[in-house]
Amino acid sequence: MDEEEQKKVIDLVKELVHRLISQNPQNPNFENSLRYALRILSSRLTPSIAPDASAIAESIKRRLATQGNSSDALTFSDLFSKFSSKTGPGSVNNKWALLYSLKIISDDRKGSKAVVNSSSLLPNLPLNDSQFTNHLNGKENRKLGCRNNGVLLVNKDPENLREIAFREFKNIVKEENEVSEEVLVRDVLYCCQGIDGKYVKFDATIDGYVLSDLVKVPRATRVMVRKLCELGWLFRKVKGYISDCMDGFPAEDSGTVGQAFCAALQDELSEYYKLLAVLEAQAMNPIPLVSESANSGNYLSLRRLSVWFAEPMVKMRLMAVLVDKCRILRGGAMAGAIHLHAQHGDLLVHEFMTRLLKRVCSPLFEMVRSWVLEGELEDIFAEFFVVSQPVKAESLWREGYRLHAGMLPSFISQSLAQRILRTGKSINFLRVCCDDRGWADAATEAATAAGTTTRRGGLGYGETNALESLVIEAAKRIDKHLLDVMYTRYKFKEHCLAIKRYLLLGQGDFVQYLMDIVGPELSEPANTISSFKLAGLLESAIRSSNAQYDDPDILDRLRVKLMPHGSGDRGWDVFSLEYDANAPLDTLFTESVMARYLRIFNFLWKLRRVEHALIGAWKTMKPNCITSHSFNKLQQAVKLQLLSTLRRCQVLWDEMNHFVTNLQYYIMFEVLEVSWSNFSNEMEVARDLDDLLAAHEKYLYSIFEKSLLGERSQSLCKSLFNLFDLILQFRSHADRLYEGIHELQARTMETSLSSRDKSKARRQTNDTSSEPGSWLSDGRKALTQRASEFLRNMGQELDAIASEYTSLLEGFLAQLPVQQHVDLKFLLFRLDFTEFYSRLHPNV
Repeated sequence: MDEEEQKKVIDLVKELVHRLISQNPQNPNFENSLRYALRILSSRLTPSIAPDASAIAESIKRRLATQGNSSDALTFSDLFSKFSSKTGPGSVNNKWALLYSLKIISDDRKGSKAVVNSSSLLPNLPLNDSQFTNHLNGKENRKLGCRNNGVLLVNKDPENLREIAFREFKNIVKEENEVSEEVLVRDVLYCCQGIDGKYVKFDATIDGYVLSDLVKVPRATRVMVRKLCELGWLFRKVKGYISDCMDGFPAEDSGTVGQAFCAALQDELSEYYKLLAVLEAQAMNPIPLVSESANSGNYLSLRRLSVWFAEPMVKMRLMAVLVDKCRILRGGAMAGAIHLHAQHGDLLVHEFMTRLLKRVCSPLFEMVRSWVLEGELEDIFAEFFVVSQPVKAESLWREGYRLHAGMLPSFISQSLAQRILRTGKSINFLRVCCDDRGWADAATEAATAAGTTTRRGGLGYGETNALESLVIEAAKRIDKHLLDVMYTRYKFKEHCLAIKRYLLLGQGDFVQYLMDIVGPELSEPANTISSFKLAGLLESAIRSSNAQYDDPDILDRLRVKLMPHGSGDRGWDVFSLEYDANAPLDTLFTESVMARYLRIFNFLWKLRRVEHALIGAWKTMKPNCITSHSFNKLQQAVKLQLLSTLRRCQVLWDEMNHFVTNLQYYIMFEVLEVSWSNFSNEMEVARDLDDLLAAHEKYLYSIFEKSLLGERSQSLCKSLFNLFDLILQFRSHADRLYEGIHELQARTMETSLSSRDKSKARRQTNDTSSEPGSWLSDGRKALTQRASEFLRNMGQELDAIASEYTSLLEGFLAQLPVQQHVDLKFLLFRLDFTEFYSRLHPNV
């Protein structure tokens, strides 16, 4: 800017000041006002706030309103709207600078302090006080310096006006501040270490550090001190938690994760102490006033302190939040809560939380490593998400270990936690129940395959992929080793097949021979049966059948068991077989599982008993049907009655045999064999012991549901057992019928023989005693009457049994279509494949 332009600017400023003073008669000092305006315009510093005209206008309007000048606020709002809407030639481009300048001038004039403003409205105006003073005094000696790198250098103020202004400013600062800024800075640094300063102390009533009201300082300084002392308040919270954790809390309350958290916080505070030491060293240097000799030396002011505290404030706030969050947490729950705060977009926060979590999660990941690779649960303070409880060996797999959802950190998924649980369970099962040590080699191979090590410290926070890889490799190898041990060393498949053959009556010759030799014994009352005798009969059945070629270890496990009985029970009602499965097989063949096998055996045993009874009835009926023609001596009516009764018995036997044969075929083939085939396939593809348990459970459930033993088939099962009881009742009636026929046959033969002897005697003695009423006639008559009465009674009993059987069978068949299991509907098709029942009884 040349001299002519500077003169023009000064003339404009003089005219503006003159007009303003002429409108305000209370301010006649033209020269001082002009000097003040020129000093403002000559300022070179830039403002520290963002340029926003609307925000400045809103601040001015709010201040006018709070001071009670509502009308002025409305007037200003109207003027600003007109001012901001004006564009084009003659309008002001930098509206924000003008509003900001007016606001600063207003604030400065109201305080009656001629302090040089730190903001610049015209930063490119290279004028100083001496030049404007010389211009006002008419002096032309304006010696301007040359430009150096684009900066205009001006000559020194010959009248020392700036030094005078600085001295005035220093006096004003001393009048407004009873305490120097250096003292306040030191007090703030003390407070940030949890120590009360000389003027700034902790107030328990408001829970914070405050500057005493008796100390005279500007309001802005008081606010800044309070904001800076927030760091001290946060420090007290964090330091108090660390002290409680190290000294106050019992070890079981904090745990290893809590102690690691405290140690990590202590390390962060150590870095914080180092920063405070540096700041305290800088605080020893005096704070220079704003002058030409001021430079950016190593001094510390409140404003500089706010810059230094920016990063520590963020970290301390995070630590204080974590302290409040984790005070009642421990173990995995604590690690999960801290992890949630690490999900932050700020790089500083993310790095800080990651560093903190590496320390906090170190004990937790060590527990995972020890559990997955060694099967050791080093959880003294109950912090791990796997919980153990003392149980018997047979319950170790199912009940020995479980997941504690409350201790599962959020950075470990539920599926990964289940794998971790199962891997450690497999190792403990091999160690405790199988007495096996081959898992150690499998664990070492898993660590090698996952690219980690079996030593401590191999895993840490942020290495979730490595953890998952290790768990997957360990689970795959250890589970495979466990199944190999169960299949090879403990012959699980062979034992399942043995249970199918003996408890599920799949070994036909053994079952038939056993039923034949124990039948007479089981027909006795239950309280008279000897289990030792039955055990001997079982041994005889094994030696007399192909069962003798089985593994002796399997045969030794097969035993006789007599169930509790009541009065009136027969041996058939209490006899059963059991299979002794010791560790580790008892993990799969538990007491509840063997109880279900026992229920299935009782059902199959009763079905076989009914089949055996019908076969026995057939053996009784066949020869008697052949010899029934020997009753030719009886009357024709009696012979017809006999043949009718025999035919009725034969037809009823055929119906019952048809039902039992098809039912047995369905049970033995459609139920047992199909279920066994599916179970065998699932055993082949099982990947771990849980899969094997699930396959075995599914196998049992399938047999239960298809055999009418399920909860939804109770009424159907009851109807079936009623049919069984009726068939056994028919067997007893058939035996009585043929025993009576055998007796009548013997009496008939005896009567015929006696009649021939007596006829021969009469011919020799010419005796004519063959008339009616003789002994022979009376004998035949009594025999015929007795035969007729017996056959009539037996026919009535057979008719009653047939009627009841038909009714029960109809009820049983009527329930089959409504069953939910599809195989039970297939049973109806097998029983009624000729549609005999559906045509005879349309309701079926």
